[in-house]
Amino acid sequence: MRILLVDDNKTNLTFLTKLVAKLEGCVALPFDNPVDVLGEMPGLNFDIAIIDFQMPNYNGVELMTEILRFEGYQNKPVVFVTADGDSAVRMAALNAGAIDFLTKPVNPLEFQARMRNLVALVTAQNKLADTAEWLRTEVEKAILELRAREEEIIERLTIAASYKDAETAKHTKRVGCYSEAIAAAYGLDRQTCSDIRLASPMHDIGKVAIPDAVLLKKGKLTEQEFASMQNHTLAGSDILRESRSSLLQMAAEIAASHHERWDGQGYPFRLSGERIPLAGRIVAIADNFDALTTARPYKEAWSVERTVSHIRERAGSQFDPLCVDAFLKALPAIMKTMLENREEPAGEITPRFEDLNMLQMAI
Repeated sequence: MRILLVDDNKTNLTFLTKLVAKLEGCVALPFDNPVDVLGEMPGLNFDIAIIDFQMPNYNGVELMTEILRFEGYQNKPVVFVTADGDSAVRMAALNAGAIDFLTKPVNPLEFQARMRNLVALVTAQNKLADTAEWLRTEVEKAILELRAREEEIIERLTIAASYKDAETAKHTKRVGCYSEAIAAAYGLDRQTCSDIRLASPMHDIGKVAIPDAVLLKKGKLTEQEFASMQNHTLAGSDILRESRSSLLQMAAEIAASHHERWDGQGYPFRLSGERIPLAGRIVAIADNFDALTTARPYKEAWSVERTVSHIRERAGSQFDPLCVDAFLKALPAIMKTMLENREEPAGEITPRFEDLNMLQMAI
């Protein structure tokens, strides 16, 4: 236990230092000038402070007030040594944060008794603080473990969906990365961006409920088939929404809303504007970008330049204008992800010459 001693009278300081030396497990840190004490801040390590009230430059209350300005010392117990019996002086010290007084001349037996009690109190407080820190660490570990399990569940569900549609796995990975980039450019905090990246790959999880004849059809869907396909948004929400996991709840929200339109002409609920969850508005753009720039048996891949123009033109109708702005800002990151995740043989994503030029210009 380190005990700070501050007294401008060197005789008194030596006396207090000897008394501290008799306390088991205690070490004295003697100072005869309050200015020197402040000069050691904030690196001065002590557990208890014993401060003389009457000193030059700073009296005891003034010194304690300066010490307590430093965050690491705000809970340190302070005892005043004073020959002044004036109640106003004692009230000033108590109001400043002192917990006890010693009256000059200091009685050695009284000093040792009071210090033993105070040392025991500080020791108990330190143990309690250590326990609180241990509990905090354990809670953080448990949260990280739960988070890892949630991420694994999402990954397994995404893999399960890919068994029905092989293109889904590649598509969902890219959409997750694109969505995270847009969310970051939008200004969302890092945790929310990460959540969107993890949750967005399940935006099409409801396709497991779509008949194969519709889901795997190579040609254009009929009106009835398209209506059936639209049900994947509701199916995805139904699969995920009852989960207690915040990630899966976000995934359910995205599944239900990523085909809504800013102008209210989307599906399944014809939501408009900010009634559409922000995560759904972000994923709508990421999903659209990947779908257009990806080749399918029934269509060729669009160039990035054409796709960006398409999305920009639909700001305020199909897409949230602010999310479109974020998408344009995020293009360098999106293009980097796109190029890193193209598949062989070429045809899944085949960036064209103008796409590569656009990437270089964006970077």
